[in-house]
Amino acid sequence: MPDRGVELCWLGQSTFELRFPGANLIVDPFLSPHPDRLVPPPERKFSDLDGVLITHEHWDHLDVDACRRLAADSPSASFVAPEPILDQLGIADDRVTGLQPGGSVRVGEATVHALPACHALHVADGYAVDPRFLGYVVDAGGTRVYHAGDTIDFDGLAERLRELQVEIALLPINGRRPEREAQDIAGNLEPEEAIELAAAAGAKVAIPMHHDMFAANLGDPAHFVAHATQNHPELAIVLPARFAPLKLSFPTPDTPHPTPQP
Repeated sequence: MPDRGVELCWLGQSTFELRFPGANLIVDPFLSPHPDRLVPPPERKFSDLDGVLITHEHWDHLDVDACRRLAADSPSASFVAPEPILDQLGIADDRVTGLQPGGSVRVGEATVHALPACHALHVADGYAVDPRFLGYVVDAGGTRVYHAGDTIDFDGLAERLRELQVEIALLPINGRRPEREAQDIAGNLEPEEAIELAAAAGAKVAIPMHHDMFAANLGDPAHFVAHATQNHPELAIVLPARFAPLKLSFPTPDTPHPTPQP
């Protein structure tokens, strides 16, 4: 592992494993079988995790069965979730930390910062910044990764990401469609909006997520790439293969773009 970098592994939807020097984390582990999955869950155990981060309570982000398996397979792992939903995890209290926007916690050798997110439990509720919805910035070894959870853009988000000097942005791109919202599917950033957020935040790398798992709620990474290529060539765009670890390294602080390594 380089002095400044991260090894990430995309497991479909919004599930990412993040391996830093001194901190192995998994975010939004949707790892259980489901009849509507287009991508099967990985056939492996996660036995060396330091932390499990949950962004909100929708079942493709808070997979209770998966959390219990992870707790058993990684007995030293701690769990981090929005404070209002802690009782939904089914994990022993001494292993769970609740965060609110602006809070932070140490997990292994990483610092996890909680950021607000703008989402909806039900479309009829309306999209709102609510403490039930979080994004996380993980800072370990001087590398900072933003996992947005489910969100649309809102005033102050890009500025907060810039303050935290985010370098890698993992962003949902399934967008918002009336026909989906009519089925009570709360949406997220459009691909173009995700690129604009990453650029405004000063990120060096943008990675799409939440676009591949359900036939009724797909996104288009091609639009993500095209908009970045045309409007923000300064952004490095990475489309990771599922289940394939990918190292992103930053050899020096002045390096404009990281070097992806298969």
